[in-house]
Amino acid sequence: EGIVDEAGRDLGDEESSTDPSGNKVLKGASEALRQLLIQKIGDDYFASYRRGNSASEAIFTRKVGHTQRGGRPILFDRFYGAQLGGKAVDLLVEGRNNAVSTIQWSAAKGFWVDSFHSNGFRDRWGHIHARKMHPSFYDSNNLKLSTVGREYLQPIFTHAIGHDDLEHQRDTTFAASSLLMPYHSVNTDMSKRICYL
Repeated sequence: EGIVDEAGRDLGDEESSTDPSGNKVLKGASEALRQLLIQKIGDDYFASYRRGNSASEAIFTRKVGHTQRGGRPILFDRFYGAQLGGKAVDLLVEGRNNAVSTIQWSAAKGFWVDSFHSNGFRDRWGHIHARKMHPSFYDSNNLKLSTVGREYLQPIFTHAIGHDDLEHQRDTTFAASSLLMPYHSVNTDMSKRICYL
């Protein structure tokens, strides 16, 4: 996920356990950082402040992909999610049960739904490994999207928000009651209750 330790090793790429198919389970960098914090801080700190019995109980991670984007799948996600599901059903009807439905992209054609034989993802031992973003999408010298990356994201950004998304934003994020009510955090409520007890 792009985060490395002091020795330059990628954090959170793979763990030693495997899924039911025998493939290595991918693990997020956030969980690897959590483990480092648990080791460095230890249990005594949290027990002394009554914030849990152990560091592993008090330190947690969150998957924020949807939250960073506003909390809901965007129009692009919903449209292509439905298309991918339809393609998956078509593959099963055609008897192609070792294939996956995919979204493809090219500068000339844009996005389209296609399929790919599952063996194409496997190495010679039958294992599936994490794929990295193709370097053509990012300009590492200037630390920004490349021209190809911008061309790829342009249609997603152009059609990202539908009418129902705006209604949801208006009724939640921009609701007038948001001006009167403080931000409500479950974690803060739990901490207050722990201190009270």
